[in-house]
Amino acid sequence: MARDKSASSNAPKTKKLRWYHQLWEAYKMTRETDPAVTWVVVGAFVVVVGIGVIVGVLLDAVIYFVLMSLPFALLVAMFLLARRAEAAAYSRIEGQPGAALAALRTLRRGWTFVEEPVAIDPRSQDMVFRGVGRPGVVLVGEGTGNVARLLESERKRTTRVLPTVPVTVIVAGRGEGQVPLRKLPAAVRKLKPRLTKPEVAEVTKRLQALGGARLPVPKGIDPMRMRPDRKGMRGR
Repeated sequence: MARDKSASSNAPKTKKLRWYHQLWEAYKMTRETDPAVTWVVVGAFVVVVGIGVIVGVLLDAVIYFVLMSLPFALLVAMFLLARRAEAAAYSRIEGQPGAALAALRTLRRGWTFVEEPVAIDPRSQDMVFRGVGRPGVVLVGEGTGNVARLLESERKRTTRVLPTVPVTVIVAGRGEGQVPLRKLPAAVRKLKPRLTKPEVAEVTKRLQALGGARLPVPKGIDPMRMRPDRKGMRGR
């Protein structure tokens, strides 16, 4: 027992990643694809503090308004960094196989997406991913070749199993009628609920029988993980 205790005490401890470490990693990642992020963040901080100085001069209370402007300046700078980091994260995974699924993983509640495509074209690498939520079934296609044909085929297959369940088809991309990768989670989130929670569970169970393409998709970068920890920045 003594030997076990000494071994456990000598085991390396996992270093806790603090909020400023996450902030620095987010900044470095963003700067690789968005070199202007430094000037944007610093500029926003300076502008807000400058407004505080001007108001302080006009009201003859410079020190008070400068101190008041600092937390607001920091908040604005962190907000802009978070938005830029999110855009940079999406740009890093755009065009990679499974990018649509990586974007859809940012949907925290109400949706379940299988971890592999339900349809795939081996030649063009076009893929269709399937999710289930209260709005029904959503089929999201990515690719430039036969993705429309794949989506239609999968829609018909789903409708045969679930004839009364709404099926929404979305194509991720930058073409006409397509949804950009960054706006994909918002487009799914806007769908109106049509099913109850028990019905969602039943639909999920019935769709499991359909299976998928049985081809694992490389896990992409979760853009939401690139955001700084706001609770940590508030000292919580």
